[in-house]
Amino acid sequence: MAFLLGCFLTASILLNNNIQARSAGHSVKEFHTTTSCPETTTIEKKDFSIHSILQNQRLLIAIAAYDFSQIPHLEEVLDAYHDVCIAGAAQVDVVIHATVPYPVTLLDLWNARFPCPHFSLQIVLKPASLRLHLVDCHRQLFYDNLQQYDLFIYSEDDIRVTPTTIATYWYETKRLEQYLTTSKYQPSDFNIGIVRYEYNYPANVIIDDKTRHATQNVTRVYWEHSGFQRPVVPNAVKDVDLDVQQHYFTMSNHHQGMFLATRELLAAWKTRCNFHIASNRPGKGAQPTEGTQRVWMSSQMLYGCRHGCCVQQLLPKERSFGALTVLHLPNKNYRRVGKYRQREFADGTEVFQQPSSTLLTDMELHLTTGPECIVGASDEGIS
Repeated sequence: MAFLLGCFLTASILLNNNIQARSAGHSVKEFHTTTSCPETTTIEKKDFSIHSILQNQRLLIAIAAYDFSQIPHLEEVLDAYHDVCIAGAAQVDVVIHATVPYPVTLLDLWNARFPCPHFSLQIVLKPASLRLHLVDCHRQLFYDNLQQYDLFIYSEDDIRVTPTTIATYWYETKRLEQYLTTSKYQPSDFNIGIVRYEYNYPANVIIDDKTRHATQNVTRVYWEHSGFQRPVVPNAVKDVDLDVQQHYFTMSNHHQGMFLATRELLAAWKTRCNFHIASNRPGKGAQPTEGTQRVWMSSQMLYGCRHGCCVQQLLPKERSFGALTVLHLPNKNYRRVGKYRQREFADGTEVFQQPSSTLLTDMELHLTTGPECIVGASDEGIS
């Protein structure tokens, strides 16, 4: 369909660089559209900005991080949520559910890295025996604090969610509510979705100064939606009900690794399908019918119709699709598609070539440049 080509060619190019330098007047004029669909919403593009959308909003974010195996990705995830605070949110509270204690030095480093006064980070230790059910913990957290926040985000520990993504979710949610004022549907019948992407770097090349030309054809790829036959529509991408078909579509594979929801939606889903209860994924033993517990809690319980809430995932046709795509930081799953999918699993005995020990680490710099470590520091600077 023509809308898909238009959406992908004109995806948002909003970047997350220099968040603090952005002005409140940063307009959505950077979102373009090639569709001819008439616009009926009363929300104007010129009123859309990261700052104005997020201002006065209170966010509660839950992240499942079992151990330190993905700590580099988790740090990038936290940086992005701190950017949400800098972008004008009234409160951004992040709760990490973990099974191992975090070193005091790392916590001190993070305290120095996240100065926004409306940002907080809490690490809640859970028994390691929870195993895959660590992903369940966010559900009670959300409903216990339902009246204290405006927006709730659950995510795995390797998905970078920017202020642009969150602001766009808000914008599209409000726009959808207006479209549904004369519809038989309720806003809680739908939720604005997310699509994860990676970059398709050559699988057999280490990128350095001598091989950087190998990236000239690298692009974003939606690996989770690449297993469907062409054409893309109606296989990977599907149309939705006529009431919203003019403005939205959905993905055949609903897995997101995360979800966003407003307070009103969470309340409605509690009544609709007991969404407040962290249920076990359907199936028997090692044969789940809706994916793993991780997949079930992040996506399929909400969007699945066989056993879940049957809420319709929606993604915008006209403009904002690119802003609702998020980077899967490990950037490894695209290799599951095609000839590189058959790989041997590591057995733990491998010897890896380590980088130079002379590299200056973030922790080393932090420990040697704190105010208590620098002799002669004063209000005028370091003497």
